[in-house]
Amino acid sequence: MGALPKQKVSRAAQGRRRAHQALVIPKLVTCSNCGGKRVPHSVCNICGYYKDEQVVEIRQKADKNQ
Repeated sequence: MGALPKQKVSRAAQGRRRAHQALVIPKLVTCSNCGGKRVPHSVCNICGYYKDEQVVEIRQKADKNQ
C-alpha cells in the first residue's frame, strides 16, 4: 500500500501550510510615454519605452482582413 496519513490534519495546520499560496495582484504603474499600464522596472509592452528612452521597437499587428 501507498503512504497514508497517521492522523487527521487539523484545519489550523492545513491553513498554516497553505498560507503562502495566496494569489497576489501584480502592481502596475502608468507608462510615462503612452499612458498604458505596465509592470514597474520593465519595458512597456505597448510602446517599447523604459525611463523615457525607446529600448524596443514594437511592430504593429497586421490586420486579418488584408
